[in-house]
Amino acid sequence: MWQDIKMLNATANALFGLVALALISACLWWVAQRPYFTLKVIRIEGAEQAQLRHINPLTVRSAALARIKGNFFTANLDTVRQTFESVPWVRKATVRREWPNQLTVTLEEHSPLGTWGEDGRLLSTKGDVFTANLAEAEEDADLMAFNGPLGSEKEVIARLNDLNTWFAPMDVTAEALYLSGRYAWTVKLSNGVMVELGREKSNTTLKERVERLVGIYPQLAARLQNRIESIDMRYPNGLALKAQGLTAGSDSKKK
Repeated sequence: MWQDIKMLNATANALFGLVALALISACLWWVAQRPYFTLKVIRIEGAEQAQLRHINPLTVRSAALARIKGNFFTANLDTVRQTFESVPWVRKATVRREWPNQLTVTLEEHSPLGTWGEDGRLLSTKGDVFTANLAEAEEDADLMAFNGPLGSEKEVIARLNDLNTWFAPMDVTAEALYLSGRYAWTVKLSNGVMVELGREKSNTTLKERVERLVGIYPQLAARLQNRIESIDMRYPNGLALKAQGLTAGSDSKKK
């Protein structure tokens, strides 16, 4: 080996390369640890330049700084993102580095649509269940009421949009929507009437039941005016109706 000049040169070059790489790495590490790169600014902005309604940037920034470890180079951006996403009202956070000692955090807020269940949680317009101050949410709009099995949140939102379209001829909208553990649907309309729609036997079951109600409702309203309390549409060829001073139903079996 010692007489092989080419191998000796190759070995020496490799060693010199490793030493140089180690020195460069040490220098980079030393530079990265300088106070110049200590995170001094965390800039918080709303997604798509939207104004943050429920998030106070000063409060969130102060709370986050105490939990962020490292500097401009060493801070774990995924950990920083998770830190901000744990803040009430934050739906999504995006973090990027800004040279030389700044992080820019873009926050997307939840937009509340209603309450979910009976434990004070909120449902967003995108179908996310989250926990925040209920009084703050009520400042945005009148909250609807929702409930359903775990994991059904986005399905409930999608069905809400369908129901509002189908009930449009009655000039009403849904103000509460419930999906039972047996996946049966119940909707409370803006005129106060509770409608039992039952389970979906097919992709058209609910639509057909709503269309049947829309067709007959003018006659019911003309006779009973504002006395209707609930309507059960789970019968194949009829309905059951409850009104102040009256209870009427079909003899057909419910589905």
